[in-house]
Amino acid sequence: MATDSSGQLVIIGGAEDKEGDCTILREFVRRSGGLQARIVVMTVATELPREVGDNYTRVFERLGVENVRIVDTVYREDATDASALEAIEKATGVFFTGGDQARITSVLKDTEIDQALHKRFSEGIVIGGTSAGAAMMPDMMIVEGDGETNPRVEIVTMEPGMAFLPGVVIDQHFAQRGRIGRLLSAVAQQPVVLGFGIDENTAIVVNNNQLEVIGEGAVTVIDVSDITHTNLGQILKDEDLALCGVKLHILPHGYRFDLSTRKPILEDDAANTNQTQNASEQMPLVESAS
Repeated sequence: MATDSSGQLVIIGGAEDKEGDCTILREFVRRSGGLQARIVVMTVATELPREVGDNYTRVFERLGVENVRIVDTVYREDATDASALEAIEKATGVFFTGGDQARITSVLKDTEIDQALHKRFSEGIVIGGTSAGAAMMPDMMIVEGDGETNPRVEIVTMEPGMAFLPGVVIDQHFAQRGRIGRLLSAVAQQPVVLGFGIDENTAIVVNNNQLEVIGEGAVTVIDVSDITHTNLGQILKDEDLALCGVKLHILPHGYRFDLSTRKPILEDDAANTNQTQNASEQMPLVESAS
């Protein structure tokens, strides 16, 4: 899979540090323009918009951002608000808080704000999201499901997401809530090959078809592109799912992944590629005899 958008995504598994070094939010600010960033905090997912919005405003201001605007959309009619659309048009970074991802899509999907966000994303802004704000990133998102159980069709519910990162499935609070079974179930039922399980205080930064892991946890990558067997077509909703030949990658801080090739980018591979390129550049040209 490949993405053709020119913006960047910062997708956070939830419970990111807001009191200490703020590694992940610091990276979001840096990529959004640093001290010159103009950040919009979208509180649509939470039932406590003022409290949550003020909390993120304090964090971003502590990191040196002077221009922070909260946009709270409670009803779909709010998604046509002129001041909100103007704020998004001027923003260099838009951040979605946690809460309920279904609220994000029910209020914003296929609205003027949705169109504005995708337009600005194609123009290069950074879009970040934590927890529910992470789950909504694909074109098909996990709405709810059971953790700490083996894969079954019934344990996960999927609905259309906001499609900033199409062709994948994302789950959050991953290791902390034992969600590997539901991510496997979700990937197996969707026409996609990649699932990303993001731990708390951990994020993936997506840029130019590559992603980098930052934070204290890890990202679990599930790849079913070369699956050898599944019983999905023969079982009932509450019966156990069989999956054979699934690839699994565990990527901690600093590791990268190529969305186009569906492979981790390892330092040894990069070094070998550079050595090959350097050797080829240094080889003398040999003219053929006429």
